[in-house]
Amino acid sequence: MANEALEIVVRKAARALGRHGLAHAYGHVSARIDAGSFLVCAAEPMGLIAPGRRGTVVELGGDLPDGVLGEVRIHREIYRRRPDIAGVARTMPPKIMSLSVLRLTPKVRHGLGCYFYPGIALWDDPQLIRGDAAAQRLAAQMGNGSAIVMRGNGLVTAGASVEEAVVRAWYAEDAAQVEIDVLAAGAGCSSALLSGEDATVRATWSGRVLERMWDYLTAGDPE
Repeated sequence: MANEALEIVVRKAARALGRHGLAHAYGHVSARIDAGSFLVCAAEPMGLIAPGRRGTVVELGGDLPDGVLGEVRIHREIYRRRPDIAGVARTMPPKIMSLSVLRLTPKVRHGLGCYFYPGIALWDDPQLIRGDAAAQRLAAQMGNGSAIVMRGNGLVTAGASVEEAVVRAWYAEDAAQVEIDVLAAGAGCSSALLSGEDATVRATWSGRVLERMWDYLTAGDPE
């Protein structure tokens, strides 16, 4: 069973994603409990999850519990493949969505895009993930990355904590806005891309980079 501190963090993460337009009626966020289980938020619109509303514990070795949304199997497969991952967010950022229907994902053009170098993978299938085999393939395609865009269907981000998964969702949407602006200006080919060396140096968490964005995204939360 998840402890109350983890329950609160997951609820705050869910409400932050809803509050900042990264999810609407659909989406979910989770945090690893231990090597064999994780906690997923209640199956409700994330921005409407009330203080004290408990999530559901999902075992990595079993079927999804009753009442858990079908695409939570994506979280399960990522946790199974990636022991380094402790948080997963399934979101619907609007700019990511717009790019995805063009079969595009943000390129590494600016600071926040560096956190996804060499780029975000594209799951080129508009259907919902409703089976284990598809969830396994999606997790395999994401590989060692921290995000994957689902064509016409949103975004999955993962991190070493649930806070990082949420922050990465915000970073990905910011990168998508930059990408759309560059394309609208007709500068898609001429705009500079950051090198691997530049991206590695820029994608730092030192200086409370993660913590400051988490504080921003959760400011005013009732818990």
